[in-house]
Amino acid sequence: MARKTYYGPIIDVSFDGAICQHSGECVRGMGEVFDTTKRPWINPTQANTPELADQLRQVVGRCPSGALEIGEHWSRP
Repeated sequence: MARKTYYGPIIDVSFDGAICQHSGECVRGMGEVFDTTKRPWINPTQANTPELADQLRQVVGRCPSGALEIGEHWSRP
């Protein structure tokens, strides 16, 4: 599986399902962004304030496998 990027108003999140360990840190940490019942299941548009963007950075930073990464300055499609 290739890394896929999800775009938000402040920060972007990329995900590589091939290395995900399914620990659930993301879902428990910020369920409004990481919701496995929705498609797409990652929605960084929910982190639309500086405070929520900081929280998202912290949650992604706890990903034990590195499957999730934050992008601050990726070019938009």
